Amino acid sequence: MRKIAIKMLLGDSAKYIGLVFGVTFATLLMAQQVSIFIGLMARTAGAIYAITENDIWVMDKRVRYIEEVEPMRDVELTNIRSVAGVQWAVPFYKGLSTIRMPDGLTQQVQLIGVDDVTLVGNCPQKILGDPTSIRNPQTAMMDMNGYAFTWPGKKVQLGNYIELNDNRLIVNAICDVHPTFFTFPILYVSYDTVRDIMPPQRNRLPFVLVKAKAGQDVQQLTKAIEAQTGLQALTRDDFAWRSINYILERTGIPINFGITIVLGAIIGAAITAQTFYIFVVENLKQFAAMKVVGVTNMQLFKLVMTQAAIVGLIGYGMGIGFTALFFEATKNTPALKGFVLHWQVMAGTFVVISMIIVLSILFSLRKVFRLDPAIVFRG
Repeated sequence: MRKIAIKMLLGDSAKYIGLVFGVTFATLLMAQQVSIFIGLMARTAGAIYAITENDIWVMDKRVRYIEEVEPMRDVELTNIRSVAGVQWAVPFYKGLSTIRMPDGLTQQVQLIGVDDVTLVGNCPQKILGDPTSIRNPQTAMMDMNGYAFTWPGKKVQLGNYIELNDNRLIVNAICDVHPTFFTFPILYVSYDTVRDIMPPQRNRLPFVLVKAKAGQDVQQLTKAIEAQTGLQALTRDDFAWRSINYILERTGIPINFGITIVLGAIIGAAITAQTFYIFVVENLKQFAAMKVVGVTNMQLFKLVMTQAAIVGLIGYGMGIGFTALFFEATKNTPALKGFVLHWQVMAGTFVVISMIIVLSILFSLRKVFRLDPAIVFRG
């Protein structure tokens, strides 16, 4: 029966190619869009997971996600350090600012200010220069993608000057950082430099990074910090998911991606179902002849399922292959850096494609199951 199934399938090359194309297209669209969606959501929490030294983020109660900054009083740093169970607590600045380059052009950047002593929050993946040089006054480190965006076409080198709030900063280090939700260049400076170059205001402390003492329950420590200081304290995972959920709830990103994914599944299912239906209808006499010689409906079902399995595996493999090739070809593109094809996406796509194929087969086989074997004797 397997040999007969393969011969029937390959006997009509046009329909065989159409079936494989439908499955390939549906697989490619679903796997690619889901992977991009996951990568985009991961970027939302990228700045949080990029810092691994701390256990807890402390911020104003009005902060809803990582990009929303509500400065606190500087004295809050001392209050947090006084909470029992805190091993250390350091300031962390994150905000948007505008730099002016020597040619007079301006560029918006993400300004990161890290503790001068510990450098907690600094980018560890250097490309050029010394990351600890940002301890020096008026010295900054920029990410590689931001450098290419700020000085397009220029050779990567140290010593470039930029102007920020009428202060001249020298870029003395280049690093490689995982992209965040906003694709602006990332500029690292010390927290003291932030206080020197940013406009004076009453509250200037956006976040405090906290490390729990050994053996201290982190969740209990967050509650203690909130009770003693009146601030908001979240673990790394809690803050990351709060940021992701904020984007999911407040933007049209999930709806747009969801529409694309559903359309891919519908189009793939329509192409596959229609082609399978035509394939079955045009082979009704062959199926009738099999029934005449005693082939049962279950055996016919197994025959068509064999054909579907061949088409599904080839189409799925090609679709996943094209998706992997896409991410491999674009891995160094700044806009798509960090987007990868996860195994969970591959597994989920396989399940959906399998369901599409099975439903298409069941829809197509209705005529076969009700088929009168006498049709083989009709003209």
